[in-house]
Amino acid sequence: MVYTLYATYDGHVLTPEGEVDLLPNHRYLIQIESQQQEKQEPKKNVLQRLSERAMDLGVSDLASQHDHYLYGTEKR
Repeated sequence: MVYTLYATYDGHVLTPEGEVDLLPNHRYLIQIESQQQEKQEPKKNVLQRLSERAMDLGVSDLASQHDHYLYGTEKR
């Protein structure tokens, strides 16, 4: 019989993460395999996320003439 379960070691005892169907006072062979922790990428701040979405529109006066490009008003 092969039985796979996850357990946490607290420094003294392995504690199963869930119910186990094992006989008490029975000898078992246990193979321990370490599970790698997934590295979480650091969260990006708002400016980093915005800069990833930025694109070159080919307009050199966008900042000063934004009303013209957004709403179609006359250029100043």
